[in-house]
Amino acid sequence: MATEPNGQANGAEAASQLRITPINQDFAARVDGIDLREPLDAAQVHEIAAAMDRYAVLVFPGQLMDDDQQLEFGSHFGPVEDTPTLVDQERRRLQTARVNDISNLGADGRILAADDRRRMFNLGNRLWHSDSSFKETPAQYSMLHARVIPPEGGETEFADMRAAWDALTPKMQAQVRDLICEHSLIFSRAMLGFDEFTEAERIRCTPVPQRLVRRHAGSGRLSLYLSAHAGRIRGWQPPEALMLLRDLTEFATQKRFVYTHRWAVNDLVVWDNRCTMHRGLAYDDKTYPRDMRRVTLMDTASTLEQAA
Repeated sequence: MATEPNGQANGAEAASQLRITPINQDFAARVDGIDLREPLDAAQVHEIAAAMDRYAVLVFPGQLMDDDQQLEFGSHFGPVEDTPTLVDQERRRLQTARVNDISNLGADGRILAADDRRRMFNLGNRLWHSDSSFKETPAQYSMLHARVIPPEGGETEFADMRAAWDALTPKMQAQVRDLICEHSLIFSRAMLGFDEFTEAERIRCTPVPQRLVRRHAGSGRLSLYLSAHAGRIRGWQPPEALMLLRDLTEFATQKRFVYTHRWAVNDLVVWDNRCTMHRGLAYDDKTYPRDMRRVTLMDTASTLEQAA
């Protein structure tokens, strides 16, 4: 019998045997009892989507998937982004651009050199961010699958932006409620001193506007929409804008809002970029391979076009 996110039986028999176990009360849950290589029925899609609306991060352990199966699973929940790597596209390791290579490996399967441009660019994944916030239509879900993991380190942290919004003072909520930020990959990489962009890449990185506070469609709750990619606030001087964004990020990533996922091989973790931020933690990427594959789903529109 399928269960509601609160663990209670829904009163109707269903083919799904999903077991949804909260990791925290209302943020992050573990899902067992399903093989995601198999086609999903409508009831399963609905149950997973409902759990995503409540918990925002779902962990599916032990999913022995290939790239095609991961794409097939993702397609049940929305259109998959075409997400070619921005840096050195001609040296992609994976066959399809619809699967994002979140690894420290080159096209030859070897660990990237310490001074490789791609490695320097990928260090930006250790900043708190929301996937594709730098695109006019940003990301909805991200689905990251662990193929090879290092012996230690490399965890992923997730921060609950709905809970962070709820915890702001009424005065701060009023101050930020209607602000519009501009997002670009150039802004996030500039934090690390990375500026080795080609002219074509810079054109692709033209800043896009997004709301700083948005309404999460599935739950109806308000959420901060923060990201390292946010580098300006419209109508504000840059230093003041960056200071506010830094203050908000520090507030929103306090331990009480964060779930840390310690990976096991074949874990699939799905998160909702509309109401979370995440970052990868450090590991010895000069010695150990880490092979992660991400499928990313598009949201419905720019945040400016969605209900506020």
